[in-house]
Amino acid sequence: MFYIFKITFFVLTTGGPHLSEGMSLSIMAKDSEKENLKREIGLRSLVLAIFNNVIGTGIFVIPAIVAESLGTAAFIAYIICGFLVFLIAMCFAEVGSKITVTGGVYTYIETAFGSYPGFLANTLYLVGACVTADAALANGFADTLKYFFPLLGNELVRIIFFALVFGALAWLNIRSLKNGIRLMEISSIGKIVPLVLIALVGMTFISSKNLQWTSSPAIGNFGSSSLLLFFAFMGMEASLSNSGEIKNPKRTVPLGIILGVSGILILYLSIQVVTQGILGPAITQHRDSPLAAVAGVIFGKIGITLITITIAISMLGTMAGDMLAIPRLLYAGGRDGIFPRVMAKVHPRFFTPHISIFIYSVTGFLFAVFGAFKQLAILSSASTLLIYLGVVLSTLKLRRTISRESEKAFRTPGGPTVPILAILVIFWLLSGLSKQELAGISIFLIAFSFIYLISQMIKKDKRKKSKRLEHQAP
Repeated sequence: MFYIFKITFFVLTTGGPHLSEGMSLSIMAKDSEKENLKREIGLRSLVLAIFNNVIGTGIFVIPAIVAESLGTAAFIAYIICGFLVFLIAMCFAEVGSKITVTGGVYTYIETAFGSYPGFLANTLYLVGACVTADAALANGFADTLKYFFPLLGNELVRIIFFALVFGALAWLNIRSLKNGIRLMEISSIGKIVPLVLIALVGMTFISSKNLQWTSSPAIGNFGSSSLLLFFAFMGMEASLSNSGEIKNPKRTVPLGIILGVSGILILYLSIQVVTQGILGPAITQHRDSPLAAVAGVIFGKIGITLITITIAISMLGTMAGDMLAIPRLLYAGGRDGIFPRVMAKVHPRFFTPHISIFIYSVTGFLFAVFGAFKQLAILSSASTLLIYLGVVLSTLKLRRTISRESEKAFRTPGGPTVPILAILVIFWLLSGLSKQELAGISIFLIAFSFIYLISQMIKKDKRKKSKRLEHQAP
């Protein structure tokens, strides 16, 4: 935690080299045009992308865990969590409407604070929160499909399956941005429709007795449950990695975030009410699969199959959403020189960052096959929280470095109140992480700081050699 406090102090008291006082956002708009990427992501696609990246496998088990802790008062934890999430979401909405080039969270932090914090944000998010998560999802996807195809239990078949999944996702996204958008939208609808169906039809199966508030849970239970729920809301930031491909980002980004987070909160709350209303006290007996039990009550045996398919679609959808968005971090890193320049190449025909997409898919495949994600999985929550902290701090910094008259972008009302509250929320969430997680993230930051230092020394040495050769030339 001490190392994290030091980073916070550093970024609050230092500035990045990219924005001068009163810089016009028209300069950023020109930079986004030079990227040679197409702006084809509209409001509908962004909202669906947020749904897709946030709604993972957690929603299929969380209702039972929250109910076990809070009973019929569970909905209060959702309200608390919703408020906390909105504090951070408003910061994303503000900074996302100002920084309209590709790169999402990395570009926000790099623009506000410079290349070193940007490098840490990029590598931290890529390795700690994205590659490992997709590798885990790929294994979970194979395990879920094994219910229908037992052959996936064979190691060789499993490796071939991973190659096909990552290869197909990469191929579709390289061929065109629209392919990636369509796949993401289809998978999003594929996971949302069954959940909405369960929520709507399930309302008619609710027993009012199961929702009567008979006791008041301990205050501490609300805090721990809200913390758990907060992690179920993570993922909205991934959709913003395509900033340079979003239509009218100054309007689309804030509106998409508000609609997406609001819709997810309503859906989560509805699922919780229906699950508790149908299962009642028996919900604790279905701790591993409460939604499957609910689907069984509503639709019979076919309900179990429906939930199994939905879980598989949910996993594939999240992977598809990541393949659409996360390679843009590699692309942005190559564009800004913190990664090899080759990663910033854009396909001359398809107008997609094909090299970055290929590299990300190969990395995900290798992690899925060799299971390296197991050793890094503990970094996921801490990595994402630190990225959130960086984005919130960027919100405060960019207010100082971009004049209000020139920005003409979304601004969270209340002055610094919302960002400051968001910072307090993030530190509260960080304090709830285990010592192993905090130690792991500290080691990760130190290791990548060392890598950054070495890379800068190499670059400096190359520049010196280049200057010497220029002087020696006749």
